[in-house]
Amino acid sequence: MFAAFIVALAALPSAFAAISVTSPVATTSWAAGQQQVISWKDDGTAPTLANMGVCMVSIYVGSQTQQASSPFDATQLQLITNNVDVSTTSSVAFTPDASIGPNSGAYFIRFESLNFKDATNSQFNAEAFSAKFTLTGMTGTFNSTVQAQIDAGNSSAGSSASSPAASSPTSASSAITSSAASGSSKAASSTGSAKSTASATGASTSSGAAGVFANAGLVGIVSAGLGAMLL
Repeated sequence: MFAAFIVALAALPSAFAAISVTSPVATTSWAAGQQQVISWKDDGTAPTLANMGVCMVSIYVGSQTQQASSPFDATQLQLITNNVDVSTTSSVAFTPDASIGPNSGAYFIRFESLNFKDATNSQFNAEAFSAKFTLTGMTGTFNSTVQAQIDAGNSSAGSSASSPAASSPTSASSAITSSAASGSSKAASSTGSAKSTASATGASTSSGAAGVFANAGLVGIVSAGLGAMLL
């Protein structure tokens, strides 16, 4: 029985990386078309910011756990930078593209290390996420696939594991339909395709470095199981 619990824990996504996102946070509301600033700090846990090194930073929707648990449960909407060293830089400025989606509180920032691998799933790069935040002044829409990813992430926020919301990766250009043809073209050109080899996001909550291991339900299950074994 004890071995079964260890296997179950090993199958879960690893804890979130060392990046603690200080902006945006859960109460953040950013207006599209206006310059905004993403900022972060080291949360004091492994891996360090030096380990994470150069990262790609993007706006995503979907869920916020390591991609290892569910490879296709999130979609990249806007690439912010594909080359920032988070150990030597603590912020990056960008302008949200209004055409990537509607007014919504489902957006989050994802950091993906370009060189450092996830400690428990070495086939994937290490990742970190901000809390979900709100974008206003938006002109786009989410198609049914993207909306399903968002709904799946919301519905499983209290669970310790996630279920794939789609069977194949979704590109930003095909996932979003803009309210105008020019907006759709802009979204396609500014975001590119969502990567399928190390994109994070599953179905639990994240608030910077909070993760599935902060889930009280999981702690209760493991504690109960260990108690039963000892009895």
